[in-house]
Amino acid sequence: MTNFMKRKILLLSLLALTLSSNVLGQQDKLITHFMYDKMSLNPGETGIEGGICATTMYRNQWDRVNGAPNSAVLNVEADLSRFIPVNAGVSFFHDHIGFNTQNNVLLNVSYPLQIPTIGTLAIGVGVGIMNFGMSPEWVPPTTMNDASLPAEFTSTNLDLNFGLYFKDASNKYYAGLSSTHLSESTLAGVNNTGGKITYNTARHYYAMGGYTFKRIGDGDIETNAIIRTDLVKLSADINARYIWKNKAYGGLTYRTSDALAVMLGYKPSNDLTIGYSYDVSVNRLAGVSRGSHEIMLKYCYYLPPAPIQKSKHPRWL
Repeated sequence: MTNFMKRKILLLSLLALTLSSNVLGQQDKLITHFMYDKMSLNPGETGIEGGICATTMYRNQWDRVNGAPNSAVLNVEADLSRFIPVNAGVSFFHDHIGFNTQNNVLLNVSYPLQIPTIGTLAIGVGVGIMNFGMSPEWVPPTTMNDASLPAEFTSTNLDLNFGLYFKDASNKYYAGLSSTHLSESTLAGVNNTGGKITYNTARHYYAMGGYTFKRIGDGDIETNAIIRTDLVKLSADINARYIWKNKAYGGLTYRTSDALAVMLGYKPSNDLTIGYSYDVSVNRLAGVSRGSHEIMLKYCYYLPPAPIQKSKHPRWL
């Protein structure tokens, strides 16, 4: 057996360990373009950038590793302040890793408080559901199936997020604190012997922030950072991008103990942004993975300014 095959078997074995009868751990996605995915992690950010925006991403993590994560994200959010005092949005997340499939759907609502000359502080809540499914294809060492192994099941339960988000009036910096899976719901199934399998959602905590250095040459330098933890493990992303004339960007991201990523993007119009990132693993997966690929697409529609109502005396018409 070659070393490559041994490594693949080891990786699959590690993935299989997550399918034990009680699962609890890091469950949220890792996205290199996290600055375009704030709403799903912090509902306070919903609609705060203005307009009606739809953002979608696809991430192929650890390319060429069997059973590695494949994730898709779709966020749609709107600034409704012209009509009602809250903003609203919908987040959808799909993740497939090993035998596991997870789907999250959340309705996000934020209430922005305008602080004159300082900025906007928004309080947000996300309410929705998480669906978790398992479809194992075990290859037992003998001709007899192991009845204690987890069997195929799917389950759905409540999911709750909460967040605070601040954006300054000059649009130079932002900061946010949030938590996902506040309900810590349990999703249950049974194994081949009728025993109970439980998948417990773990509460996650996030701190995010960024600062933009304006008018550096022909563009701006934007910096972003995010810290995430489930109180078991902690990871952080730090990145910097040079945005040239608001038409294109390039930058680097570092994720602690995981990857170094190159980011590239282009804006064919003021409403559309296309982005791509390539992550190079800096941990033990570097020997078997060909990196991670991520594609991002964002489109925004901005309502025209509200007409100014003027009244005149009939005599002057």
